[in-house]
Amino acid sequence: MPQQDDAPEPRPHLTTTTEQGPFCTARCTCGWRGPARRARSLARRDAENHTGE
Repeated sequence: MPQQDDAPEPRPHLTTTTEQGPFCTARCTCGWRGPARRARSLARRDAENHTGE
């Protein structure tokens, strides 16, 4: 029987931004959440810079 890896493959980090009133927040499928930002562009940058730290 061939050896099997029990470690699951890492999931990709899929980020989105959500709006909450006047604020926009970046979120990831791994559970990470960026700070609330008034500028959507900054929230998008937070999402782009998230690498699964």
